[in-house]
Amino acid sequence: MSLHADVAETLEKWQPGTAGQEALRHAFLGFLAAREDACRRSCAAGHITASAVVLNASRSHVLLTLHPRVGRWLQLGGHCEESDTSLAAAAWREATEESGMSGLTISAEPVHLDVHPITCSLGVPTRHFDVRFVVTAPAGSEPVRSAESDDLRWWPLTALPPGSEDLTELIAAACE
Repeated sequence: MSLHADVAETLEKWQPGTAGQEALRHAFLGFLAAREDACRRSCAAGHITASAVVLNASRSHVLLTLHPRVGRWLQLGGHCEESDTSLAAAAWREATEESGMSGLTISAEPVHLDVHPITCSLGVPTRHFDVRFVVTAPAGSEPVRSAESDDLRWWPLTALPPGSEDLTELIAAACE
């Protein structure tokens, strides 16, 4: 199965808990139906990305990265690669690469969708159609910052960094 087909199947099966997320699910499916290249970074109209809300084993902390290009604390994630066989695999790969941790486990279904404007590696304004999964780290796991991050740290779910208020809905969905 192609990554495009996996993304479509994943989103067709997923049943979000809010009307807003259901509307986004339909918008993502429409975008996928219109664009065979929707999963490729080269799709200038926008492209599917995969994110991971990494929680510690006790589900009391979330791992956030200080994104160098955006200058804000965000969940881990990024572009799908040609080698990704599924959307969940892309999110897991991104979480593993960006956290430096092994033994991560990923939810079978997404927990949240978001579409946002961004100027990414294409160098032109585009949109990320971001599909987000929950990833759980083994007990005692400590992240190792990669070149893709200015900082990387665990944050208590009850004390997120300033400027991350837009992550509240995502983290709430991840903790349900």
